Amino acid sequence: MDIAVNLVESYLRLNGYLTLSELEIQGRAKDGTYRTLTDVDIVGLRFPGDVYAAESDDDADGRMLLIRDPALHLEEGQIDVIIGEVKQGEAVFNPAITSHQVLHTVIRRVEWIYGTDVKSIVDQISRAGLSVTTSCNGGTVRTRLVAFGRSPQVDLHTISLSHIVEQMTSFMTDFDDVLGSANFKDPASALLRLLAKTGFTVKKERNDGE
Repeated sequence: MDIAVNLVESYLRLNGYLTLSELEIQGRAKDGTYRTLTDVDIVGLRFPGDVYAAESDDDADGRMLLIRDPALHLEEGQIDVIIGEVKQGEAVFNPAITSHQVLHTVIRRVEWIYGTDVKSIVDQISRAGLSVTTSCNGGTVRTRLVAFGRSPQVDLHTISLSHIVEQMTSFMTDFDDVLGSANFKDPASALLRLLAKTGFTVKKERNDGE
C-alpha cells in the first residue's frame, strides 16, 4: 500500500471511520469488454457519535480523552461518507473518480445506509462533489469527495497531508500515557508512534502549497 494512503487510512480510523482502501473499480465498455476504470484510494464511513482514545467511567476524564478534528467538519447526528483521492503531491482529483460508473460502484457498497435512490446521490456527487440526503432511519447522510495531499488549505473537500501528520503527531504526544500498551501495526501510524516514544518531534518547514 502507498504510504500516503496508509497515513490517510490511519487518520480516518483514528477519527472513527470504517475504511476501504485501494478499491479497484472494473467497468464494462461499449464493445462488451471489461477494464479497470480506476483505483479509489480511500473510502471512509463514519456513524454519529464521539470517539475516545480510551474508555473511562469518569465523565471529566472521558472529555479529556475525546478525539475530534474540526477539519473533518462533522455534523451532529449525521453519517459521513468520504470518497477520497490521495496524492503525495498536490491534492487534486483524478477525472475518473467523478465518473458515474466509479461513484455508482462505491455508493453501492454502502447503499443500505441511504433512504434515497443511488442514482440521485451519484448525480449530485458527480456534479458538485457533495450529496446530503436522508438515511435509512430518517437521519441524514453526507457523501463527499475529498482530496488528500499537498495543499495550503483545509476545507470540506481538501485535507492536507501535513495537517494529518500534525494531528497524528499531536495525538501520539497528548495521549502518550494512554497509548502505553497500544500496538500500532500500520506503517505510518507505527512510525509516528515510534518517533513520539523516542522523543522526536515533527516540524513543518515550508507552506503546504509551495
